[in-house]
Amino acid sequence: MRTLLITGPGGSGRTTVAAATALAAARAGARVLLLGTDRTDTLGAVLGTPVGAAPVEVVPGLTARRVDAGEDFRADLAALQDRAASALDLLGASRLDPEEFGPLPGAEELSVLRALRDAALAEAYDLLVVDLPPAERALALFALPEDLRRGMRRLLPPERQAARALRPVLGRLAGVPMPAEWLYGTTARWDTELAAVEAVLADRNTTVRLVAEPGPAGADAVRTAGIGLALRGLRTDVLVAGRVLPESVEDSWLAGPVAQQRKTLDEWRQTYDVRPVAHLGRDPRGPDDLTALAVPGVPVASAASGDKAGPATVEWPITDRLADDGVLVWHIPLPGARREELDLIRHGDELAVTAGPFRRTVPLPSALRRCTVDGAALREDELRIRFRPDPRLWPRIP
Repeated sequence: MRTLLITGPGGSGRTTVAAATALAAARAGARVLLLGTDRTDTLGAVLGTPVGAAPVEVVPGLTARRVDAGEDFRADLAALQDRAASALDLLGASRLDPEEFGPLPGAEELSVLRALRDAALAEAYDLLVVDLPPAERALALFALPEDLRRGMRRLLPPERQAARALRPVLGRLAGVPMPAEWLYGTTARWDTELAAVEAVLADRNTTVRLVAEPGPAGADAVRTAGIGLALRGLRTDVLVAGRVLPESVEDSWLAGPVAQQRKTLDEWRQTYDVRPVAHLGRDPRGPDDLTALAVPGVPVASAASGDKAGPATVEWPITDRLADDGVLVWHIPLPGARREELDLIRHGDELAVTAGPFRRTVPLPSALRRCTVDGAALREDELRIRFRPDPRLWPRIP
């Protein structure tokens, strides 16, 4: 199944574009699920059909639903108390009533990730279109699975789980209680679920579609979002330029905005496959208005053909320049990045890369772990990091 993640700056019309894209694909014959992530029913307002937690058919071939973070949180809280029942009884703690609580911070993000995973792994649809939060929140959402898994591995390394039979003995020797079995089981379950989300995001059939209104503010937002997506290794298929004004406007007061849009579109075309969507002169509402937008389509492989080819994956290649310069060069594509916004810190076998407001800690490829960082440079929208072999660790050829 093809997965299309749609985001953009706040107020860019991303929900409208998501709905129009899903509608166009359904009318082209694909089985489409449109997943909304807003707390309020913005999708329903655009589609002209109320959208809730239960799937609803908007038109033949198009099903829409909205993530219900509150219901997910209550179900998780009840399940957690069931698994920790023995520990709670031992402590004499009373159980919490899930109906008394709303979602805690972070629960909404986890609900979105779970819904994304479940929908992407389902076999009932050809295309999943996800109306994500604004770009800043969406990028934090993309980072969450990797960061959480990394943190859990640090707090409860998998190798500790091999000593389960020794925990009672170790607890008596150390004089402190050892982590309970349910904690390791819960951690392992979360790790599996988060790994499944990472697999969906990394899949070659998953792409991100940016939506922005051309202009100075939109240009800044797209540049920042592009850096964040590149640092995460996520693929962008097209950039939808929304609410584009006609070039032939006669009103003099529109000449300035038209010129701004033209300049931004020209700049975007140097980096992205830009697809302008005209301004309708009103807020689109209902299937007829969404069809009139003429948004770019989405190639969807038919289930019968078995064609699973998707866009090319993002590569971070290593160039061997040992013979010429005595270094290996790691190439990290970062279109739009600026030299003063970059920073690198090595922690053992990991490298923390900061680009603009984003930071990602990535494991070094095996060959680079036996090297020292020799420098870095930003050239042609690539961060090129030089690694020089460490004589103490590099194998010597007799």
